[in-house]
Amino acid sequence: MTEGIGLVGIVLISHSEALAEGAAELVRQIAGGATVVPAGGTEDGSLGTSTDKIEAAIEDADAGSGVVLIPDLGSAVLSARSVLADLAGETTARLVDAPFVEGAVAAAVAAGTGADLDAVIAAAEEARDAAKF
Repeated sequence: MTEGIGLVGIVLISHSEALAEGAAELVRQIAGGATVVPAGGTEDGSLGTSTDKIEAAIEDADAGSGVVLIPDLGSAVLSARSVLADLAGETTARLVDAPFVEGAVAAAVAAGTGADLDAVIAAAEEARDAAKF
């Protein structure tokens, strides 16, 4: 586990290791205290997603209050669903349909306040409707 003991954790699933790590770094700086774990790219550093990386990230992010999974693109959703199916009954991780960066920031801010899993998910999903200007 990275930081927030007892808080809802967040996993950012991207096809790019650099994108996942960069987004996680940004989110941690904005919403300090939240546990944000990247799961990007494949084991050999190529573009793609890795079920092993996703599963490890869920484990790292889980402090006992649940984990929110935020994917970047469609096949990241498929990989996350595969992991969740394999972990059925063993995890409280939930896949969320939210914008990658804005959803992650909103989720981390909510998680950092001690919000429960449903509230963190709602915050991430509501970010879809936030106007930038």
